[in-house]
Order: sequence, then structure tokens, then C-alpha cells
Amino acid sequence: MNPIPDHLAPNLNILFVGYNPSLRSGETGHHYANPRNRFWTILHRADITPRLFRADEDQDLLELGYGFTNIVARPTRTAAEISVAEYAEGRELLRAKVEKYRPKVVCFVGKGVYEAFSGKKQVEWGYQAEPIVEGVRAFVAPSSSGLVRMKLEEIVEIFKGIHEA
Repeated sequence: MNPIPDHLAPNLNILFVGYNPSLRSGETGHHYANPRNRFWTILHRADITPRLFRADEDQDLLELGYGFTNIVARPTRTAAEISVAEYAEGRELLRAKVEKYRPKVVCFVGKGVYEAFSGKKQVEWGYQAEPIVEGVRAFVAPSSSGLVRMKLEEIVEIFKGIHEA
């Protein structure tokens, strides 16, 4: 199964970074395409998007200043299938993307994504004290996967914190 395309542009307002694409995303070529993934609903309810977008509209969010990538490009059923080597390679590729495109905020969609990138453990939700690269803020949000046991409204409230920037 092929990796899905990144949606990147210089100076984005927010670059959303996931673990890796789901199998459904790999099949469709769109980010957060699994019907059990709550990403699109979360963005809308957190007032990040003006309407409820669909996964097949992911490229349209570039017009709003939002981009998409993953720390690992290979689609899998769960993030547990990602190897240490894949995370190490993904960390370097992600840093290069952030340095090249310079988004204002990098939103890690899942604590584990940020932990894999930063090497830090037990991080808090929200903005992190240290930037990703100089001038780029890091925001840690819960994963939007349907496997996450947090209530939707709790996740939405955390995502609303991104408006602080």
C-alpha cells in the first residue's frame, strides 16, 4: 500500500502531524479517512474549520492555512505496527519538512507522535515550552482515532486550545 501525499505549503497556520495513515487512508489517498476516525468532526467542533470537511477534501484545507503529514508514511492497521527504525527515519524527515515549510504551529495528533518526535515522555496537552525549530510552536493534542477512549468533547476542548496562538 502506498503512502498518502502530504499537503504542505510555506508558512501554514497549522501543520497537523499524525502517527501514520490508516489502511483506509492508504486505500483512498486521503488523511484521516477511516470512518471511525473523529478528526474532521473534532476540527469543526473546535472551531478550527468553518464547516465539517470530509477526508476527500483534505487538500482543500491548504486554502485555510492547514497542512497534513505523518511522522511515518507507511499505512498500518494500528500505530503499534510502526518500528523504532521507522520512527527514527520519520523524525528526521519531519524535522526537515518543518524547517523547509515553517508553519506557525505543528499540531501533533497524539501524545505518542510528539513523544516519538521529541524523545520526551509524559508531556501535557497543549503548547509545549520548547519549539520544534526556532519560531515554530508545538501543540500536543489527543489522537482522533476511534480507538482512543477519551470522550469526544474532552478532545474537542483540548483542540480548542490551539486558538491561543
